[in-house]
Amino acid sequence: MTTEQDTVEIWNTYGTHQITRGLQLPELDRWDWGIPETGPGIKVLGEVAGLHVLDLGSGLGRHAANLAALGAKVTAVDASPAQHQRALTRYPNHPGLHLVCADAVAHLSAADPYDLIYSVGSVPYLDPNRLLPALADGIKPGGRLVFSALHTNSDGAGPSKEVTPRPEILRLPGTTKDHPVNMWVLSVQLWEDLLVQHGLTLESVTAINSPTVDNAVSYRLYTARRPERVPSRPAPTHLRRRTPRSGSGSGSG
Repeated sequence: MTTEQDTVEIWNTYGTHQITRGLQLPELDRWDWGIPETGPGIKVLGEVAGLHVLDLGSGLGRHAANLAALGAKVTAVDASPAQHQRALTRYPNHPGLHLVCADAVAHLSAADPYDLIYSVGSVPYLDPNRLLPALADGIKPGGRLVFSALHTNSDGAGPSKEVTPRPEILRLPGTTKDHPVNMWVLSVQLWEDLLVQHGLTLESVTAINSPTVDNAVSYRLYTARRPERVPSRPAPTHLRRRTPRSGSGSGSG
Protein backbone atom coordinates (compact mmCIF):
# COMPACT_ATOMS: atom_id res chain seq x y z
CA MET A 1 0.00 0.00 0.00
CA THR A 2 1.01 3.59 -0.42
CA THR A 3 2.02 5.81 2.47
CA GLU A 4 -1.33 7.60 2.42
CA GLN A 5 -3.33 4.36 2.33
CA ASP A 6 -1.41 3.09 5.35
CA THR A 7 -2.22 6.32 7.17
CA VAL A 8 -5.95 5.99 6.41
CA GLU A 9 -5.90 2.49 7.89
CA ILE A 10 -4.22 3.77 11.04
CA TRP A 11 -6.85 6.50 11.41
CA ASN A 12 -9.48 3.79 10.94
CA THR A 13 -7.92 1.97 13.86
CA TYR A 14 -7.98 5.21 15.85
CA GLY A 15 -11.62 5.92 14.98
CA THR A 16 -12.73 2.37 15.79
CA HIS A 17 -10.90 2.58 19.11
CA GLN A 18 -12.72 5.82 19.97
CA ILE A 19 -16.08 4.31 19.02
CA THR A 20 -15.37 1.32 21.28
CA ARG A 21 -14.35 3.59 24.15
CA GLY A 22 -17.62 5.50 23.85
CA LEU A 23 -15.96 8.69 25.04
CA GLN A 24 -18.25 11.72 24.69
CA LEU A 25 -16.20 14.85 24.06
CA PRO A 26 -17.86 18.23 24.75
CA GLU A 27 -18.53 20.77 22.04
CA LEU A 28 -15.68 23.20 21.43
CA ASP A 29 -15.42 26.13 23.78
CA ARG A 30 -12.11 27.14 22.21
CA TRP A 31 -10.61 26.56 18.76
CA ASP A 32 -7.11 25.08 18.86
CA TRP A 33 -4.79 24.35 15.90
CA GLY A 34 -2.78 21.47 17.35
CA ILE A 35 -1.90 22.28 20.96
CA PRO A 36 -4.66 22.94 23.51
CA GLU A 37 -4.99 26.43 24.95
CA THR A 38 -2.50 27.96 22.54
CA GLY A 39 -2.54 29.88 19.29
CA PRO A 40 -4.87 32.50 17.80
CA GLY A 41 -8.03 30.38 17.93
CA ILE A 42 -10.93 30.81 15.54
CA LYS A 43 -10.35 34.51 14.93
CA VAL A 44 -7.72 33.74 12.28
CA LEU A 45 -10.58 32.57 10.01
CA GLY A 46 -12.35 35.94 10.15
CA GLU A 47 -16.07 36.30 9.41
CA VAL A 48 -17.41 32.99 8.10
CA ALA A 49 -21.17 33.55 7.89
CA GLY A 50 -22.39 32.82 4.37
CA LEU A 51 -19.10 31.31 3.20
CA HIS A 52 -18.77 27.93 1.48
CA VAL A 53 -16.13 26.22 3.65
CA LEU A 54 -14.20 22.94 3.49
CA ASP A 55 -12.83 21.21 6.59
CA LEU A 56 -10.04 18.94 5.36
CA GLY A 57 -9.45 15.90 7.59
CA SER A 58 -12.44 16.72 9.78
CA GLY A 59 -12.34 13.72 12.15
CA LEU A 60 -15.10 13.95 14.76
CA GLY A 61 -16.41 17.10 13.10
CA ARG A 62 -16.44 19.44 16.08
CA HIS A 63 -14.63 22.26 14.31
CA ALA A 64 -16.89 21.98 11.27
CA ALA A 65 -20.03 21.96 13.43
CA ASN A 66 -18.76 25.02 15.27
CA LEU A 67 -18.35 26.96 12.01
CA ALA A 68 -21.74 25.81 10.72
CA ALA A 69 -23.33 27.18 13.89
CA LEU A 70 -21.77 30.55 13.00
CA GLY A 71 -23.57 30.59 9.65
CA ALA A 72 -21.05 28.97 7.31
CA LYS A 73 -22.00 26.25 4.84
CA VAL A 74 -19.43 23.61 5.79
CA THR A 75 -18.41 20.43 4.00
CA ALA A 76 -16.38 18.20 6.32
CA VAL A 77 -14.24 15.61 4.52
CA ASP A 78 -12.35 12.69 6.05
CA ALA A 79 -10.88 9.67 4.27
CA SER A 80 -11.32 7.32 7.23
CA PRO A 81 -14.68 5.49 7.30
CA ALA A 82 -14.42 5.07 11.08
CA GLN A 83 -13.77 8.76 11.66
CA HIS A 84 -16.59 9.62 9.26
CA GLN A 85 -18.95 7.31 11.17
CA ARG A 86 -18.06 9.03 14.44
CA ALA A 87 -19.01 12.38 12.92
CA LEU A 88 -22.26 11.02 11.42
CA THR A 89 -23.28 9.58 14.78
CA ARG A 90 -22.57 12.83 16.57
CA TYR A 91 -24.04 15.19 13.95
CA PRO A 92 -26.78 13.34 12.06
CA ASN A 93 -28.75 16.49 11.15
CA HIS A 94 -26.63 19.52 11.98
CA PRO A 95 -27.80 22.61 10.02
CA GLY A 96 -25.23 23.86 7.53
CA LEU A 97 -22.98 20.79 7.91
CA HIS A 98 -22.38 18.20 5.18
CA LEU A 99 -20.24 15.19 6.12
CA VAL A 100 -18.32 13.37 3.37
CA CYS A 101 -16.10 10.27 3.46
CA ALA A 102 -13.62 10.70 0.61
CA ASP A 103 -10.02 11.20 -0.35
CA ALA A 104 -9.31 14.91 -0.16
CA VAL A 105 -7.90 15.22 -3.68
CA ALA A 106 -10.76 13.24 -5.19
CA HIS A 107 -13.29 15.45 -3.42
CA LEU A 108 -11.60 18.67 -4.48
CA SER A 109 -11.46 17.49 -8.09
CA ALA A 110 -15.24 16.99 -8.17
CA ALA A 111 -16.48 19.83 -5.93
CA ASP A 112 -17.16 23.47 -6.73
CA PRO A 113 -14.43 25.83 -5.45
CA TYR A 114 -14.65 26.97 -1.84
CA ASP A 115 -14.40 30.43 -0.27
CA LEU A 116 -12.30 29.02 2.57
CA ILE A 117 -10.47 25.74 3.11
CA TYR A 118 -8.98 24.96 6.51
CA SER A 119 -7.34 21.99 8.17
CA VAL A 120 -6.42 21.36 11.79
CA GLY A 121 -3.22 19.33 11.54
CA SER A 122 -4.26 17.05 8.66
CA VAL A 123 -2.42 18.54 5.67
CA PRO A 124 0.96 16.96 6.57
CA TYR A 125 -0.50 13.44 6.26
CA LEU A 126 -0.89 13.91 2.49
CA ASP A 127 1.78 14.25 -0.18
CA PRO A 128 1.90 18.02 -0.82
CA ASN A 129 2.82 17.46 -4.45
CA ARG A 130 -0.53 15.67 -4.84
CA LEU A 131 -2.62 17.79 -2.47
CA LEU A 132 -1.56 21.38 -3.14
CA PRO A 133 -2.49 21.50 -6.85
CA ALA A 134 -5.98 20.29 -5.90
CA LEU A 135 -6.19 22.80 -3.06
CA ALA A 136 -5.17 25.69 -5.30
CA ASP A 137 -7.81 24.75 -7.86
CA GLY A 138 -10.37 24.14 -5.10
CA ILE A 139 -10.26 27.70 -3.78
CA LYS A 140 -12.17 30.54 -5.42
CA PRO A 141 -10.11 33.52 -6.63
CA GLY A 142 -9.64 35.68 -3.55
CA GLY A 143 -10.38 32.73 -1.26
CA ARG A 144 -8.15 31.51 1.56
CA LEU A 145 -6.37 28.41 2.79
CA VAL A 146 -5.62 28.10 6.53
CA PHE A 147 -3.87 25.03 7.94
CA SER A 148 -1.69 23.96 10.85
CA ALA A 149 1.29 21.66 10.36
CA LEU A 150 3.66 19.93 12.73
CA HIS A 151 6.99 21.79 12.81
CA THR A 152 8.89 20.10 15.65
CA ASN A 153 7.77 16.88 17.30
CA SER A 154 7.74 16.14 21.03
CA ASP A 155 11.27 14.74 20.80
CA GLY A 156 12.50 18.03 19.36
CA ALA A 157 13.09 16.79 15.81
CA GLY A 158 12.76 19.82 13.60
CA PRO A 159 11.34 20.10 10.09
CA SER A 160 12.76 18.27 7.10
CA LYS A 161 14.83 20.15 4.55
CA GLU A 162 13.40 18.17 1.64
CA VAL A 163 9.84 17.45 0.53
CA THR A 164 9.85 13.87 1.78
CA PRO A 165 7.75 12.08 4.43
CA ARG A 166 9.17 10.86 7.70
CA PRO A 167 7.82 8.54 10.42
CA GLU A 168 5.95 10.03 13.37
CA ILE A 169 3.95 8.34 16.14
CA LEU A 170 0.18 8.27 16.62
CA ARG A 171 -0.82 6.92 20.04
CA LEU A 172 -4.35 5.66 20.69
CA PRO A 173 -5.94 7.51 23.65
CA GLY A 174 -6.05 5.44 26.82
CA THR A 175 -3.37 3.01 25.60
CA THR A 176 0.39 2.77 25.42
CA LYS A 177 0.39 1.41 21.87
CA ASP A 178 2.20 3.48 19.27
CA HIS A 179 1.30 3.51 15.57
CA PRO A 180 3.90 4.83 13.12
CA VAL A 181 2.53 7.19 10.49
CA ASN A 182 4.32 9.03 7.71
CA MET A 183 4.06 12.81 7.67
CA TRP A 184 5.49 15.68 5.65
CA VAL A 185 7.05 17.79 8.42
CA LEU A 186 8.47 20.65 6.39
CA SER A 187 10.22 23.92 7.05
CA VAL A 188 8.38 27.22 6.64
CA GLN A 189 10.43 27.96 3.53
CA LEU A 190 9.48 24.65 1.92
CA TRP A 191 5.78 25.21 2.63
CA GLU A 192 6.00 28.71 1.19
CA ASP A 193 7.82 27.44 -1.91
CA LEU A 194 5.14 24.80 -2.46
CA LEU A 195 2.28 27.25 -1.98
CA VAL A 196 3.79 29.77 -4.39
CA GLN A 197 4.59 27.05 -6.90
CA HIS A 198 0.90 26.23 -7.08
CA GLY A 199 -0.32 29.82 -7.41
CA LEU A 200 -1.07 30.72 -3.79
CA THR A 201 0.28 33.64 -1.79
CA LEU A 202 1.48 33.05 1.77
CA GLU A 203 0.08 35.81 3.99
CA SER A 204 1.22 34.83 7.48
CA VAL A 205 2.89 32.14 9.58
CA THR A 206 2.19 31.82 13.31
CA ALA A 207 4.27 29.70 15.69
CA ILE A 208 2.24 27.52 18.08
CA ASN A 209 4.45 26.07 20.79
CA SER A 210 3.83 23.77 23.73
CA PRO A 211 3.25 25.76 26.94
CA THR A 212 5.27 23.22 28.97
CA VAL A 213 9.06 23.30 29.00
CA ASP A 214 9.34 19.50 28.94
CA ASN A 215 7.57 19.22 25.58
CA ALA A 216 9.37 20.44 22.47
CA VAL A 217 6.38 19.99 20.13
CA SER A 218 5.65 22.97 17.90
CA TYR A 219 3.24 23.72 15.08
CA ARG A 220 3.04 26.41 12.45
CA LEU A 221 -0.23 27.95 11.35
CA TYR A 222 -0.19 29.01 7.69
CA THR A 223 -2.65 31.39 6.04
CA ALA A 224 -2.53 31.70 2.26
CA ARG A 225 -4.71 33.18 -0.43
CA ARG A 226 -5.49 32.51 -4.06
CA PRO A 227 -5.02 35.84 -5.88
CA GLU A 228 -8.07 37.43 -7.49
CA ARG A 229 -6.28 37.18 -10.79
CA VAL A 230 -2.98 35.74 -11.93
CA PRO A 231 -0.59 38.49 -13.08
CA SER A 232 0.00 38.31 -16.80
CA ARG A 233 3.45 37.25 -17.87
CA PRO A 234 5.31 39.05 -20.68
CA ALA A 235 5.19 37.16 -23.93
CA PRO A 236 8.46 35.61 -25.08
CA THR A 237 10.55 38.04 -27.11
CA HIS A 238 10.14 36.11 -30.35
CA LEU A 239 6.32 36.30 -30.01
CA ARG A 240 6.03 40.00 -29.31
CA ARG A 241 4.47 42.12 -32.00
CA ARG A 242 6.92 44.59 -33.45
CA THR A 243 5.90 48.20 -34.04
CA PRO A 244 6.87 49.38 -37.56
CA ARG A 245 9.39 52.17 -37.69
CA SER A 246 8.29 55.53 -39.06
CA GLY A 247 8.14 55.49 -42.87
CA SER A 248 8.49 51.75 -43.18
CA GLY A 249 4.80 50.81 -43.16
CA SER A 250 3.62 49.18 -46.40
CA GLY A 251 0.35 51.13 -46.37
CA SER A 252 1.82 54.65 -46.19
CA GLY A 253 1.08 57.19 -48.96
